[in-house]
Amino acid sequence: MYKKLFFLLMILGITIVQAQEKNITGIVYETFGPLPGVNVLVKGTTNGVQTDFDGKYSIKASIGDQLIFTYLGFKTAYKTVGKSSTIDVTLIEDSQSLEEVVVFGYSNSKRSYTTSSSVSSIKASQNNARHNKINNALNGRVSGVQITNQRNTSSAIRIRGKSSISKNKEPLYIVDGVAIKNNYNSIIKDLDKDDIQKINVYKGHKAKKLFGHAASNGCIVITTKKGNYRLENEESYAQIHENKFKRVQLSPLSTFSIDVDKASYSNVRRMINNGEKVPFDAVKIEEMINYFDYQYPQPKDEHPFSINTEFVETPWNTTTKLVKIGLQGKTFEQEDLPPSNLTFLIDVSGSMGSQNKLPLLKSAFKLLVNQLRKEDKVAIVVYAGAAGVVLKPTSGNQKEKILNALNNLESGGSTAGGKGIELAYKLAEKNFKKNGNNRVILATDGDFNVGASSNENMEKLIVKKRETGVFLSVLGFGYGNYKDSKLEILADKGNGNHAYIDTMQEAQKVFGQEFGGTLHTIAKDVKIQVEFNPNKVKGYRLIGYENRLLNDEDFIDDTIDAGELGAGHKVTALYEVILAGTENEFLKEVPDLKYTAKNTKSSTNNHELFTVKFRYKKPSEDKSIEMIHIQNDKISKASEDMKFASAVALFGLKLRKSQYINEIKNSTIIELAKNGRGEDVNGYRAEFIRLVKSI
Repeated sequence: MYKKLFFLLMILGITIVQAQEKNITGIVYETFGPLPGVNVLVKGTTNGVQTDFDGKYSIKASIGDQLIFTYLGFKTAYKTVGKSSTIDVTLIEDSQSLEEVVVFGYSNSKRSYTTSSSVSSIKASQNNARHNKINNALNGRVSGVQITNQRNTSSAIRIRGKSSISKNKEPLYIVDGVAIKNNYNSIIKDLDKDDIQKINVYKGHKAKKLFGHAASNGCIVITTKKGNYRLENEESYAQIHENKFKRVQLSPLSTFSIDVDKASYSNVRRMINNGEKVPFDAVKIEEMINYFDYQYPQPKDEHPFSINTEFVETPWNTTTKLVKIGLQGKTFEQEDLPPSNLTFLIDVSGSMGSQNKLPLLKSAFKLLVNQLRKEDKVAIVVYAGAAGVVLKPTSGNQKEKILNALNNLESGGSTAGGKGIELAYKLAEKNFKKNGNNRVILATDGDFNVGASSNENMEKLIVKKRETGVFLSVLGFGYGNYKDSKLEILADKGNGNHAYIDTMQEAQKVFGQEFGGTLHTIAKDVKIQVEFNPNKVKGYRLIGYENRLLNDEDFIDDTIDAGELGAGHKVTALYEVILAGTENEFLKEVPDLKYTAKNTKSSTNNHELFTVKFRYKKPSEDKSIEMIHIQNDKISKASEDMKFASAVALFGLKLRKSQYINEIKNSTIIELAKNGRGEDVNGYRAEFIRLVKSI
């Protein structure tokens, strides 16, 4: 009897211990250090988290539970929870799967072949049928090369023994004697099939011996018929005409829409880090400034944002002053955000096959999925040659189901972006949440080429869709054929915001630190109008926002679209002003006006520098609300935020080769940025300083 009771107590004690839930923390590493963005899931549950910038995680689990650690390009790790509350893991790179090299469109049926164990050669005849595929010639004839032919995808050459998912495992491409940076492999894979004369596939030691370490993963040598192929960067940007100085006497009002987009900075950073030349039109100074966090106070009244101004000396010009206007959107705790109805609209076309596109996109979206709640719903629409639903609206607590749908996505085909947008909005409207956050999140490189694809057609389509009350977030991925101009139109005209994601760290910033602002709009159609006092200001120039300018009459016209402000978002605008009585080479003289009074002095505004007005609408309303703020003419000492914003603006002006700065040395920008670095919790300002030092 006592023995039975003893065993029952033991079993009961073990059960209680096992059922005790506790907080498990740890760090996930790779060979080179901590690994951010790793998915950590309690097996058999929907309880999952992701590691932060430092590879750290924290998750609730019970003794005996199994933790699953997954990350793209690494072997899955399993750890059983024991007595310890700390579990550190080192993930091992997965180097066992095949390397995929996609080569498109060789339209030939008559060929001659020479093969060996390390090199294969295929010659093309110009008289062959247009639609024959190269796999007909290669399949079964080239040693060590396997051809795949999947439905709705292009044929692929696989070089055996190389990882298809690990970072930097692509082969070396050489086209007409010129080695191609692997950043642009996706462009080479899309070469016109009728332009190819010959392709050689080298493997193993032979490739490395012939072409060096860069060919460690194999080498594909392509000869075109013309023999003079040169890679052209196919990225596109909207043309920017730099704002000029305006004379207050003639144009006292300056009107523009806010811009919370930050894509330009991360895109420019990517180019600089890759050693590429930065196109002038890729530099949007307002987006570079707005990329960074500033210490603006939270709003204290009924309005959704606070207004902050500053008036200081200009660091780069002794004849001008600098004005800063800053907005701070109200922040919310995640649990206080309204329920979300999210539709992921994901580009799975052939142009998305590169490692920095669809594979990175999948990992980035997992960060978002792991923050969703039970009351949130997610659907997934994909588009390539056509569009389709791969996940019907699913509760945010079914994370495993959502993540499986993401993991199963593959790229291939043309890009019918218009069809995808139509379907995504239709699904979002069908599941519309009143007083909720209804949003389509588009992830693409913007390379639409089927159906409604021109900038004009896309603008017409998205303007029509914004009337549904569904907001839009546009996320750009990849490079080489990145269509920034098209994505900017979609974000600007579709009640949305635009970010560019080039790394998992940037994904963490967009979906982690700025989660609320990315998904939850607190004010729409936000417009700013500044009226300068002609007694104090002779001329002014808005720095940036060239593509956001409005007519003065648009300010009070509630039918005119403008930018949206998300929860916690910050917006900063800088003006360079010329004070009354100051001579400046950039402000040309004009004839005296006969009918317009030159002197408008008033005793009531002798110390007012300018009046700035704001108009915004609540997200579900159509009538705007006006706010007014007055700035006096007292010059203050520049704050750390002002110094840093000035440094970013100056860097942007230098990249654009602006006519409004003299020969500015990088050391001047660096010193200004260092003086304004401040606390810099996440290290973004330090990263900016390193970026300036690198060029």
